[in-house]
Amino acid sequence: MQRKLYALLAWLLAPVSVKTAEDLRRVSTTGKNKTSPTTTPYPTTSSNLVFGMENVVVLIVGAGPAGLATAACLTQFSIPYVIVEREDCSASLWRKRAYDRYLAKEFCELPHMSYPASAPTYIPKSMFVKYLDDYMERFDIQPKYLTSVESSTYDNDKKCWSIVACDIAEGTPVNFIAKFLVVASGENSAENIPEIHGLHSFSGEAIHSSRYKSGKSFSSKSVLVIGSGNSGMEIAYDLANHGANASIVIRSPIHVMTKELIRLGMTLAHYLPLNLVDNLLVMVTKFIFGDLSRHGIRMPKMGPMTLKAKTGRSAVIDVGTVGLIKRGIIQVHGSISKIMGNIVKFQSGDEILFDAIVFATGYKSTANMWLKNGESMLNDNGLPTKEYPNHWKGENRLYCAGLARRGLAGIAADAKNIADDIKSVIGSMRG
Repeated sequence: MQRKLYALLAWLLAPVSVKTAEDLRRVSTTGKNKTSPTTTPYPTTSSNLVFGMENVVVLIVGAGPAGLATAACLTQFSIPYVIVEREDCSASLWRKRAYDRYLAKEFCELPHMSYPASAPTYIPKSMFVKYLDDYMERFDIQPKYLTSVESSTYDNDKKCWSIVACDIAEGTPVNFIAKFLVVASGENSAENIPEIHGLHSFSGEAIHSSRYKSGKSFSSKSVLVIGSGNSGMEIAYDLANHGANASIVIRSPIHVMTKELIRLGMTLAHYLPLNLVDNLLVMVTKFIFGDLSRHGIRMPKMGPMTLKAKTGRSAVIDVGTVGLIKRGIIQVHGSISKIMGNIVKFQSGDEILFDAIVFATGYKSTANMWLKNGESMLNDNGLPTKEYPNHWKGENRLYCAGLARRGLAGIAADAKNIADDIKSVIGSMRG
């Protein structure tokens, strides 16, 4: 049995030369053991350098929650991997850009590690970031930071992926050969700014929400927030609290709920049909907020849980923005027609002067820009072509994690599926 395992390892790390079984045993005992893997057929070494190529079993692109979860699940099976990240830290979106969400702790856990019993019911951003740090320490996850993947191609003859990356700090190329490739760079890779007629003529400050720090610098200014997701609503609230004259563009119908209702809905969805859960949530939402259509906030025809399941669009968690809108402190506008200098003309015909614009219009995946020979897995927007829940697996041992717009729960499911499948593929090679 041992001979078969060592022969399998030699194939996985080909063309790495494996000298003796004792060499493999020596390598397999290095590193910290912070988990209790269910099986230990593979040494914990993740890569070998041959002819300038770093040979790895699994290459994970992205060290956000999706990449970290995948790494942890592979660790449970003692499957070696390398994880690369273009930023200088893990989960950069959460550390540098995201605002407090206060999600229920049972719905923001990654595989194989729960929050301590003493943790609060709703987790602020700072505690989630600490959770990720503890997660990395527990599973000994050590990403290669400042490593940006430039291209990847699949070699049909050698049955492996060739990945070209760049060491951003040194400005030098880094090349990988991988048997399995996991795209975990997230759907939030690049800023998304919509095309608006006349935007180039705007003479005030126009920034993406990723560069927004505080409403303090916008005090007494007239600021337009474009985008009504969680970030947009929270930025509008922050601006108003710092004395800015805040307005927000809400073009499409949205569900606005409290964090308690979000938790209730996600819990009930495990036991009841979604339409029943939706009916309850909509009824309670109307009781709490009243008729928001009078204030420019229309509710979608599809219920919040069904909408999330079918489209990936989440309800907005209200942090107090709705109250300020109802009091007239934050103004709501519809679609923009064009921008003329500092004047924004809306399709309603209103023309309003603004000192600044904040684009809370989200991000987009850029994986399709560097992924070659895997186009069938991702569409032009860098999102899976297959519908959930079959989205995570492509051809030629290619996988994606965290691109289904299913939040952290979806990330956990993807990571488990990917690790299970890789384990199965490796197991089938034993003969």
